[in-house]
Amino acid sequence: MKALILVDIQKDFCKNGALEVKNADEIITVANAWIKRFSNDLVIATKDWHPASHKSFALNSNTTIGELGILNGLPQIWWPIHCIENSLGASFHEELLTDYIDKIIYKGTDENIDSYSAFFDNGRKKETELNSFLKENNIDELYILGLATDYCVKYTVFDALSLGYKVNVIKSGCRGVNLSKNDSLIALNEMKKKGATIIK
Repeated sequence: MKALILVDIQKDFCKNGALEVKNADEIITVANAWIKRFSNDLVIATKDWHPASHKSFALNSNTTIGELGILNGLPQIWWPIHCIENSLGASFHEELLTDYIDKIIYKGTDENIDSYSAFFDNGRKKETELNSFLKENNIDELYILGLATDYCVKYTVFDALSLGYKVNVIKSGCRGVNLSKNDSLIALNEMKKKGATIIK
C-alpha cells in the first residue's frame, strides 16, 4: 500500500512568508496533481507547529538568523520566527487541495528541540504518530514532496528509509532553503544514495 506525504506546505514557507522558500508557490500545482492521483489512497500532510517560545528561533536564543549554533547539544540553524501553532502562517497554502488530506502530523511542538523530520525530533528522542499511523494502514511505500528539500523533506526521507519504507521523492514538488547555493542538489543526491527514488 502507498501514501503521499506533503511536507510543510504552509504559508510561512511560501511567498511573503516569515521563512519564505524561494519559488515555493511553484510546487502547489504539482502537489495538487499528486493529491488527485492519490485520491483513493492515503494523503498525509505535515505541519511545523511551534510554540512561540521555541528555542530554534534566533530571537528567543539571542542568536543570528541563518547561523549555525548548538541547541541542547545538537547542531541548530537559527531561524526567524515561523509557523507558530494556530497562527495564519502555520496554515496550509490557500490553494492546496486540503479536502483530500486524510491525516495531519504536527512536529516541532517541543520548544527545546527542533524537528525537521515528520517521524522524529532532531535528537530522535520523541516520535510523532506518523510511523504508527502508516503501520496501522499497512503502508509500505511513500511518495514525498514539499518544503524544504534540504531540511524537512530530506530528514523525513532519511527516517522513512531507516524505518524500512520504499521512498519516492517527487523532485518537481520540492523547493529548498539553500543557505548555501547547492544545498538542495546535495540533499537530493544524499537521498538517492541512501536508497530513495528521485522522480523527475
